[in-house]
Amino acid sequence: MPRIADIEDTPNPNAVKFVLKDRLSWGRAFSFDSAESAASDPLASKLFEIPHVVNVYYMDKWITVTQDGEADWPKLVREIAMPIREAEAALKPEHEIVSNFDDDDPRLAAIRKLLDEQVRPALLSDGGDLQIVGLEGNVLSIRYFGACGSCPSSLAGTLSAIGNLARTIEPDIEVEVV
Repeated sequence: MPRIADIEDTPNPNAVKFVLKDRLSWGRAFSFDSAESAASDPLASKLFEIPHVVNVYYMDKWITVTQDGEADWPKLVREIAMPIREAEAALKPEHEIVSNFDDDDPRLAAIRKLLDEQVRPALLSDGGDLQIVGLEGNVLSIRYFGACGSCPSSLAGTLSAIGNLARTIEPDIEVEVV
């Protein structure tokens, strides 16, 4: 049963990050964007039973919950805290976020290394993350998770920063969110 150490605001006004004293997972990230996708995950399922919850993302010692923007955060945080405190550690690999990249492509490997070193740590600290979906020609496709999924900052500023970093590897790279 995880204990909540802290509750942090994120740059996304519709997402809150719960920092835990105990691990939910060990290096695996779990992302759910609907009750249907969370059906086999007891914690995420319980969180989606709470009105206004639209996304659940957790990894190691934190969980980010995103609401639809219609709920009062102080009340919603109290409701969300109950299932978190009752949760058991989860290690179901069918929900693990995996990257679909070809390490044989030196451009993609270099871009991934840059993002892992310079972008992902900040996203993780804000209760989100990103996944490289692929590189087709000169189009780098990424997917945001957690607080980053609907955050205005990630959809504008962070995306621009990712593009700038990618262009240090390949000047013609364009970045798209899928």
